[in-house]
Amino acid sequence: MPQPRHKIEPMIPASAIAARIDELAREIEAEFAGTDKLVIVGLLRGSFVFIADLVRKLRLNVEVDFLEVSSYGDGTESSREVRILKDLRGEIGGRDVLVVEDIVDTGHTLKHVLGLLRARKPERLRTIALLDKPSRREVEIRADWVGFEIPDEFVVGYGIDYAQGNRNLPYIGRVRFVESAQP
Repeated sequence: MPQPRHKIEPMIPASAIAARIDELAREIEAEFAGTDKLVIVGLLRGSFVFIADLVRKLRLNVEVDFLEVSSYGDGTESSREVRILKDLRGEIGGRDVLVVEDIVDTGHTLKHVLGLLRARKPERLRTIALLDKPSRREVEIRADWVGFEIPDEFVVGYGIDYAQGNRNLPYIGRVRFVESAQP
């Protein structure tokens, strides 16, 4: 079934994202000062651009690993069923870990992932999300760091997709669905 036609309206410009990542990197460095190596765990696929920019700004020794989780498929609403599609390659027991999420919406994905990772007994487990939609929260969860709090709107860009499209936009944009004219 074809996806509805849509247009993208800019919401958060690339320059604002870059400036906020600089600030977040300094805060993370302060939190993890003295750590031997910080394990950055990215939640695929939406966080990959954010992770790339964040780790380049961190003046810490880092290791990057990924979990691939799914709760959306190609839709615009969370299914609330979190599936692990790819697990970590490395061990995190006794290590400092920062989970990087693109967007916290209902909270189900982050809560599920944190439960999974806590069971592996990291030394410290912290979270960062580029975007947060607190008005959509269904479970009690909050990221330790948030780039931007946004209203309940469907967004794309900077790694975040709609039906696997628009990930390559350098900014965050609102998706506006367009009524197609009937013949």
